[in-house]
Amino acid sequence: MHTGILGVATLAAALLSTTAHGDETAARCPSTDAAVLERFISAECEACWSDASVAQPADGQWLLDWIVPSARGEAAPLSSAAPAEARDRAQRALQTPPTDHRASVQRSAARRASPLQLSVISGPAWYGYLAVQLDAAGRVAVGASVWVALVETVAPGTEGTAVPRELVRALAGPLPADDLRRGQPWQYQLAMRWPETAKPARLRARAWIEDARGRIVAMAGERCGVR
Repeated sequence: MHTGILGVATLAAALLSTTAHGDETAARCPSTDAAVLERFISAECEACWSDASVAQPADGQWLLDWIVPSARGEAAPLSSAAPAEARDRAQRALQTPPTDHRASVQRSAARRASPLQLSVISGPAWYGYLAVQLDAAGRVAVGASVWVALVETVAPGTEGTAVPRELVRALAGPLPADDLRRGQPWQYQLAMRWPETAKPARLRARAWIEDARGRIVAMAGERCGVR
C-alpha cells in the first residue's frame, strides 16, 4: 500500500474514536450471524438494475448488490459501477459469472451458533479515502478469509432502481488475519478509496468472513436502516 495512503489511514484511524458513526434515526443492523442475500447482475444488464421483481432480503437479513464487469469493459451500460473484484466474488459465490440477461442470487444461511464476533467502523472522508477499522474475535476455520467493502446505499426511486440497493463500490481483501486463525483477537485498519461515480455521503462500511467455499459466515456493518 502506498505510504501516502498509510498516512491517511493512520490519521483517520486516530479520529475514529471521536467521530460519530451511528445514526439515531437508522434501524439496527442485522446480527453478525444473520443470513446474507447477494444479488449479482452483469454490467451488460441495464434492465436487471431497474427490475422491481428481483429477490429481496427478509427482515433482519443482510444485502449486497454486485455489478459484475463484462467482456466489453467500459462499453457496458453499467460499467461505471462494476468493480473489478466483483467478478471474483461472483466466481466464489456462484461458481460461474452472472448472465447478461437476468440477476443471479446467492443466499448465505444464518448461523445462529456462530462464535465469531465482528465489527466495523469508518472514519471521516479524507481526500477521496475513507479510513476503516475492523475488530474480530473467535477462531476462523482453515481456508476462511476476511473482506471489507464500501457499500453505497441507493433508495428505491433513485438512480433508476425500483428497489433498495446496497451496492458494493470498493472491496479490499482477503485481509491478513493470522490472529483469527489462532483464535486471538484481531484488529485491522486501512484506507479505502471510493470511485468517482460514488456519492460519499451514501457510503457505508461492510465487513464479512467467508469460509473456504465462499459462503459468508459472519457479517458486520455500520449505519444501517436504508430498507
